[in-house]
Amino acid sequence: MEVIIDEMKEEDWPAVRTIHQEGIATGQASFETEVPDRGRWNHEHLDRCRLVARRDGKVIGWAALRPASAKRFYGGVMEDSVYVSAEQRGCGVGGKLLRALIETSEREGIWTLQALIFPENRASEALHRALGFRLVGRRERLGQMNGVWRDVLLMERRSDAAGR
Repeated sequence: MEVIIDEMKEEDWPAVRTIHQEGIATGQASFETEVPDRGRWNHEHLDRCRLVARRDGKVIGWAALRPASAKRFYGGVMEDSVYVSAEQRGCGVGGKLLRALIETSEREGIWTLQALIFPENRASEALHRALGFRLVGRRERLGQMNGVWRDVLLMERRSDAAGR
């Protein structure tokens, strides 16, 4: 069945929350240990550039942006989040979501997307590289997770369309 990329709707939140929790549970997607409540999630993410992937009407993945900084001069720099349901990983859903997120962000005038990725999450790193992100650097011992220091890769993609 075909994957449809669509705008995230209010009624998608339960599925988005479940998929987010599945990603957190891997220990490779986020320093977060639980999904923030809907209010905090809404506050942290842009109210635009929120996408879901659907197959047979069911949400199987999501993507959204959050500001990389609260400073106004970084207003076109966003951090991406892309999560795919456990049962759909490895089926190309993440690529469709990230490609659509890039296109949507450029229409919104966003000139830089950045991704913070655990080095062990090779699938996410490969996905981002395939869609034009470059490695900026490795931030060593950036934070602790379950008492263990974790490094984070900083990747970015500069738009050829926005911010020129």
